[in-house]
Amino acid sequence: MAQRTTGHRAAPGHTHPDEVPVLTAFAALADPVRLTLVRELAASADWTRSCGSFDVPVGKAALSHHFAVLRGAGLVEQRDEGARRVNRLRRTEFDARFPGLLALVLRDDPTA
Repeated sequence: MAQRTTGHRAAPGHTHPDEVPVLTAFAALADPVRLTLVRELAASADWTRSCGSFDVPVGKAALSHHFAVLRGAGLVEQRDEGARRVNRLRRTEFDARFPGLLALVLRDDPTA
């Protein structure tokens, strides 16, 4: 996939959920930081959350890695808006590929 440049950095590449093996999706959702990111995105309107707006106990480099894993699993799409990189959960596309998986991990009580 060609990446376009926005002046200060290359736009991120995205994997469509149709290309994601189920084990990749499970691995992406198994990490507590990534699960927090997905849950917070699920509770937010599309394109309203910048990467720095999440309250997670990791530094910028680790946060970038977590978003890369989520993009690679087809869960998150990102775009640059000025100096900010904003995010959306690819819920519709991911649900089409893995029906019910996001609903399960987004439950308040995942053991229910």
